[in-house]
Amino acid sequence: MARIEQTVDNLVTDDAEMRDAVETVLAQTNDETVHWADVRNDVSSGHWGRLIERGVLVDGKEGFELADPEATRAALGSGTTSAATDVSSADADEDEIEETTWSVYDKGAAAVTMAFFVAYAWQPLRDLIGGIMDVALGPLEQSLPFYAVVMILAMGTGLYSTLLQANLMNTEKMGQYQQQMKDLQERREAAKERDDQEKLDSLQDEQMEMMGDQLGMFKEQFRPMVWIMFFTIPVFLWMYWALGIGGGTQHIDPGSITIPLRGVVGWRDPAIGPIQVWILWYFVCSMGFTQIIRKGLNIDISPSPS
Repeated sequence: MARIEQTVDNLVTDDAEMRDAVETVLAQTNDETVHWADVRNDVSSGHWGRLIERGVLVDGKEGFELADPEATRAALGSGTTSAATDVSSADADEDEIEETTWSVYDKGAAAVTMAFFVAYAWQPLRDLIGGIMDVALGPLEQSLPFYAVVMILAMGTGLYSTLLQANLMNTEKMGQYQQQMKDLQERREAAKERDDQEKLDSLQDEQMEMMGDQLGMFKEQFRPMVWIMFFTIPVFLWMYWALGIGGGTQHIDPGSITIPLRGVVGWRDPAIGPIQVWILWYFVCSMGFTQIIRKGLNIDISPSPS
């Protein structure tokens, strides 16, 4: 793991005593595990904690073990000096983190999604999309109460939103991007403590170079959102069309619904401020079903560094 090598490199650069600590831990891990009691005379509790915090040491079967002994040895044996490490770690990580490339389908979905947004304000397009969606959703609305229809739509959007995020967003890359930012912040704090202005200036330049990484993180997050909106906006436009939102003709009779503290209300009545009952009911159902789906499918979309 090149990340471990870079992490160890940063640690020993920012703290000269950390090299001795890492070498001591390496010497004690010949039997694959190491305990704090084995090295406490030679490694401070602060250095030990830093190695665990940064992922150099991880939980083993009977104690702690190095996440990647070979990468750790490589970092110590690379002859790193303060001058050499002025080369930004962002450059090293850029070689490791391959930027996500949007396919022609991704770009096409983004263009169509932008057109869908126009439909919110332009009634002819909204009526066109709503009428097309009614071919599939009309029979569902005729056979079920409107609150059940909204629940089914919320469950469906929650399911494909979760699956799209899980399959299109690379959480490992997201974790690597976040680790870059964290490494930079920690090295800046260490340089401030040493009052090393030259290093601070170098880190400032490195931060500017990492703006490209921030763009890469944004692209990782936005790519699944494009596809989620691509499928979700037509569903919303159908509800707009069916209920006659925005001055259009109402095409269904949704009846009424009973909600806490308000009693029986119409679907277009305000629920909280300007938020109408139908959209509040949709979001409540969507959030609930999304959490259940993630737990049921054991899907975690949180950034996870390798």
